[in-house]
Formats: sequence, structure tokens, C-alpha cells
Amino acid sequence: MSNAAIICVDDEASILKVLKEQLKRCFGNQYIYEVAQSAEEAWIVIDELEQEGIKILTIVSDWLMPNVRGDEFLAEVHLRFPHVVTVMLTGQADEAAIERARQQANLYACIYKPWAEEEFHQVIRTALS
Repeated sequence: MSNAAIICVDDEASILKVLKEQLKRCFGNQYIYEVAQSAEEAWIVIDELEQEGIKILTIVSDWLMPNVRGDEFLAEVHLRFPHVVTVMLTGQADEAAIERARQQANLYACIYKPWAEEEFHQVIRTALS
């Protein structure tokens, strides 16, 4: 079993399902793939992975989610885990939110919905290298 994880956060279960399938197609069993439907749920996943000694490599987060926006969540992730590569997936983030994520979350990339699977693979591949 892998000791490294990629986490996807989006309030739409169908998006999470597709992201997980695309990651599995690209990387097979190389990594653990976790999903969360909110920032709050993502923190639970992060804490569980940490307790199990699993290294979180990348977090892909939607921007428009209830309670906590993706840029705020990724900024908090960066504060606690500066080594985690952050990627925002969005159909609605404005340039100010993306710039805020670049400044405060060391945003690696922003992928716009709808995305092409190959683009997603390429962003994650280069983020992990």
C-alpha cells in the first residue's frame, strides 16, 4: 500500500467521482486517493492520514464551496503543511481569488471547469515531480 496521498475537495459528489477515476487512470495504485465534500470534511481526512503516517502530496480543491471558499482552505493548508502542493479547480473563481490563492496558498495551478483529463493529468504529474 502507498504511503502518499492526493486529496480532492469539491461539494459535488459527481465531480469527486470523476477526479478519483481520472487519478486512478493516470497513476494506478501509486497513491492513495481521498475525497471530501467540504473543507471541514477535508480536515478530518487530513488528520486521519497524518495519524496513519501517510504523506499528503497534493490537494485539489474546488473554489466555490459552502462555508469555506477554496482559496481560504488552501491558504490554511499551506500554513499547516507548506510542502503540500495546492491546485484549485474552478468554474467560478474570479482573478482576485486566484491571486489570493497564489499569494497565500502558494497555488501551483488553477484548472478551469470543465477540464480536459489530459490537462488534469499533466498538472498533477508535474506537481508531483
